[in-house]
Amino acid sequence: MITFKNVIAVSLASILTCISCQKSNKKIMIEAPDAKKIPKEIKIHGNTRIDDYYWFNQRENPEVTAYLSAENIFLENKLAHVKELREKLYQEMVARIRQTDMSVPYKSNGYYYYSRFEQGKEYPVYCRKEGNLENTEITILDVNELAKGTKYCDVGGFKVSPDNHLLVFAIDTISRRQYTLQFKNLVTGKLLKDKVINTSPGVVWANDNKTVFYVVKDASLRPFRVYRHTLGSNQSKDQLVFEEKDPAFNIFVFKSRSKKFIFIGSESTTTSEYSYIDADHPTDKFVAVQPRESGLEYSADHFGDYFYIRTNLQAKNFKFVKAKVGHSTKENWTNLIPHRTDVLFEGAELFNDYFAALERINGLVKIRIINWKNMNGHYISFHDPAYAVYLSANPEADAECIRYSYASMTTPTSVFDYNMKTKEQKLLKQEEVMGDFDSKNYQSERLYATAYDGKKIPISLVYRKGMKKNGKNPLLLYGYGSYGYSLDAGFNSSRLSLLDRGWIFAIAHVRGGEELGRNWYEDGKLLNKKNTFNDFIACSEFLIKQKFTTPDYLCAMGGSAGGLLMGAIVNMRPDLYKAVVAAVPFVDVVTTMLDESIPLTTGEFDEWGNPKDKKYYDYMLSYSPYDNVKEQDYPAMLVTTGLHDSQVQYWEPAKWVAKLRDMKTDDNLLLLFTNMDTGHGGASGRFERYKEIALEYVFLLDQLNMTK
Repeated sequence: MITFKNVIAVSLASILTCISCQKSNKKIMIEAPDAKKIPKEIKIHGNTRIDDYYWFNQRENPEVTAYLSAENIFLENKLAHVKELREKLYQEMVARIRQTDMSVPYKSNGYYYYSRFEQGKEYPVYCRKEGNLENTEITILDVNELAKGTKYCDVGGFKVSPDNHLLVFAIDTISRRQYTLQFKNLVTGKLLKDKVINTSPGVVWANDNKTVFYVVKDASLRPFRVYRHTLGSNQSKDQLVFEEKDPAFNIFVFKSRSKKFIFIGSESTTTSEYSYIDADHPTDKFVAVQPRESGLEYSADHFGDYFYIRTNLQAKNFKFVKAKVGHSTKENWTNLIPHRTDVLFEGAELFNDYFAALERINGLVKIRIINWKNMNGHYISFHDPAYAVYLSANPEADAECIRYSYASMTTPTSVFDYNMKTKEQKLLKQEEVMGDFDSKNYQSERLYATAYDGKKIPISLVYRKGMKKNGKNPLLLYGYGSYGYSLDAGFNSSRLSLLDRGWIFAIAHVRGGEELGRNWYEDGKLLNKKNTFNDFIACSEFLIKQKFTTPDYLCAMGGSAGGLLMGAIVNMRPDLYKAVVAAVPFVDVVTTMLDESIPLTTGEFDEWGNPKDKKYYDYMLSYSPYDNVKEQDYPAMLVTTGLHDSQVQYWEPAKWVAKLRDMKTDDNLLLLFTNMDTGHGGASGRFERYKEIALEYVFLLDQLNMTK
């Protein structure tokens, strides 16, 4: 039993052990923490579950923090012998980053905006220049100054007023994704007295330069109300303009492409509704573009005389339509890009003479440039077998060029301007990888595994040239597979620390993502969720069969819902993996989904099902990692979490590790790391986050005896 008092004793013993080991040069040995059991019965549908570690959900209980601290101490002691390698990994990752760096400037409303990093500093400095890039730099916001005295600092919601004189920004110093809005006079450089607490980062200026719209969160951290704030007034005087009463929906605010309208978006997993007002008249009442209908998804923007709408109306893979402002209900929608069964329409950026459509074809995003006059179009060419591409900052609708970012598993992130008329392309900047990096030394592939039901599962992989398919390659297979989120094959310089040590890195594009269209997502959710796990296992078996690796060298990694994936596969096929990293894992599915006070629960019934319905309860219970821990051998595992996590509460991974410790039958290493200062996204600093990656990598290298 771990108590607050004896964890102090454990800490002292650890320190003494460390001193002793430093003198004798012996490996540190310490017993793993043994969490006490307080059985709790959870009854529903005539079924009773016993949760011995339910008490972990008491964040302020000193016994809980003592247990988490004891696990951290245990981790440090078990990895003490690779401390130097861990630091080396961190230093080589940081060494690849250009310390003094600047983003590509973009023009908006008469100013060029950019951010830059200074030598050794963790956070960006946001700047602008008026008129042209030869003019004097004006510092808008130095996040390093805001971060002083904090262990975490995230700044979002960065919006400049229409007259260019004021800045609003959102800051979170706790890592619970509860932001405070602050305002700055860009003429005087002084912060205003106005402060608005408990918000989402998104905020919008009305065109009067004194009114902003923002979103607040309820007790479960669901964004549920929109307020109107007038500069100079107290938050208590702010006017409620919209409340989302359905707990399955989250809301957000944004301004239209044209700057003419302010929108409130309200979305659940399967249904959406957008409302708008004229940005010149901030006290108007919001009006729905199309009233809410169950199962109808759409998003709206404004340009010219029309609303432009992406929708799934009779279009599973979505289509693009338009409707006159004031006559925007669905019976008035006119097709611009019709539905296609083999193409997922992901969105569009609108310009005066052209628009750019984002279309996902065979798992890869394409950018199609379409002329408004004749609707003729062409695609921008990309040549890697797998890649990631997305539109960058394009605030000026009268521009001839569209800006996008491109990366592949061998190509660092590159920013391009593409002339939509002449088709000329200009590389503005490529992420500089310091040191001896050469993309020609690496090879990328796109392969397909066959699932149990015959589906072809894409796998993107990268390795250093010269790799031999002899079954002896260490391979890290990454997966996610939820919420329709697609894992694109981009570049990551920290990954080079594995590739240059002979590793293969691979991504399993399993069902539950949206890589192959809406059906790909729907085949991996609700009562089809087990397809996600089976697909990942099929990819693992394929890579072994093709002699890329063997179970003695195969490792797996996933985070959040990808951590659920990790939890499921180690219960189902622990024999396939040498080591597994589960980051902030969602593993106690049934208990969490039964507790509507926990952030995200109510909004996710359409993703996982509502366990108050017995068919969903039974199905969840059949795969929930925490509920399916059994007496068997498990791979070596590193599990990470953050004490302030608002997405997956820290007690889920903590409980899971405690139960695994109690039940597993092997001697393989099981570690839990809790970052006591952060939440779901980990450390906020530019360099600090690499310490967590170094921890993950040194754990994997140690398990494969690759520490020399």
